[in-house]
Parts: sequence; C-alpha cells; structure tokens
Amino acid sequence: MRTYKTATFVSLAAAAVVAACTTSPSNTANAARIAVIGTGNVGSALGPEFAAQGHTIVYGSRDPSRQEVKDLVALTGANASATTQQEAVAGADIVLLSVPGTAAEQVTKDLGDLSGKIIIDPTNRVDRNTPDGWANHGVPGGSNAELIQAAAPNARVVKAFNTLNWVQMVNPETSGGAITIAIAGNDAEAKAVVAELIKGMGLEVVDFGPLRYANTLEEMLVTWANARGRGQAFNYYMRLQPPQN
Repeated sequence: MRTYKTATFVSLAAAAVVAACTTSPSNTANAARIAVIGTGNVGSALGPEFAAQGHTIVYGSRDPSRQEVKDLVALTGANASATTQQEAVAGADIVLLSVPGTAAEQVTKDLGDLSGKIIIDPTNRVDRNTPDGWANHGVPGGSNAELIQAAAPNARVVKAFNTLNWVQMVNPETSGGAITIAIAGNDAEAKAVVAELIKGMGLEVVDFGPLRYANTLEEMLVTWANARGRGQAFNYYMRLQPPQN
C-alpha cells in the first residue's frame, strides 16, 4: 500500500471521515469493542469508519501519547481512546491488525491471549530483494494470515482490506462505481461479522473461501505493487456481476 504518515492522512481525508462519523450508526444493537492495533494509514482509515457504525474503537499504539494519535482519537470520536497495544486488546471483540506485514506475526504473539477474538488481517509481506526487481510474495507457499493464525491458534482470523488502498476505503465514490472487498477465513461466523463491517462502509463483499486462499489475496497485492512501481497503477474493484436473466 501507499506510504503516508498519519498526519498526512488526517489532513487529506479528515473531511470524508468526519462526514462518515456524523452519520447514524448502522447497527448499535450489535456494537463491538474493536482494538485497532497500529495507527498508520489503514488503521487511521478503518478506525473512524467502524466508529461511524456504532462500534467502540480503542487504538493500540507503541506511543499512545503522541500528538498524531491524540488527533486520530479526536477525529474518530464516539468515545474512542488510545492505549498500549496489549491493553487495547483486553476486552476487545475484534482486533484489527494494522501493522507492517513483516511485524504482524510477532505483534500477534506479543498481544497475548487472543482466544475467541476475531482478528482482521489487512497485512501484506512483500519480498523486494529479487535479481530482476520484480517483487515476490514474502511468504512463499503460505500467507501472512496463516502465520497470524498459527501465532494465535484460538483466534478467528479473517483476511480483508489488503488489496485496496486506504484512500478508497474512506471514499469509495472515487472509483466511479461499486467496490468489492475480498475476504478469506476458516470461521463462517467471523467472516459474517467482518462482512457486516465492510457493508457498513458502503462496500460490497466477496468470500474467497478458507484462510488458505489468503495466499491468493496477498499475491494480488504483489501484482498491484509491481504494476504501480512501473507506472501502470490500478486498483482492484472486483465489482460483482449483476444477475443474468
């Protein structure tokens, strides 16, 4: 994904996020406590979007006292807060693991017991150290999502949000049409919960199947990155095909 500092995100996307946060929550009866681990682009995009649906957001940061984190909490509103990563997951129903792909497995281990929690994994691990300059998937034969599941065997990992840049997560209208988010996971109930979060953002959902297909989604990101690095930028919209008569 494109690299920006949190402060840049706030300045560019604040208007869109604030507009989302002032809408009526879509499902307050089933509101969840969501720990957003990491306050970079993806966490900063999704935290306010989930808050707009009536969920309680707790940001987990290595330095929750940083001004950028305080600004994000204020922007998120709806009783949002920030604390350490370990404290954020305590009592959380859902954990959004918004950290660098190379750190995701270790961060998961460091968070402690995640039994029963839904982990949303938007991470990617890309190997750019190749002889020809074309990046490869950083987990040959597997996926970051499967590494995360192995690190938290009693959690319910759902791969999602790894193939769409954060700008259009916040403002899907810029795509000129519908955007579909692909998900993968072994737990049907967890996938249904994540699907509702996605739909609450005005996006559509397609189920790629069990968690082993997270490998396919992460490979898609590598293709995205290779094209972008060669001046052929594109985004995955995966618009659902209308029913055929």
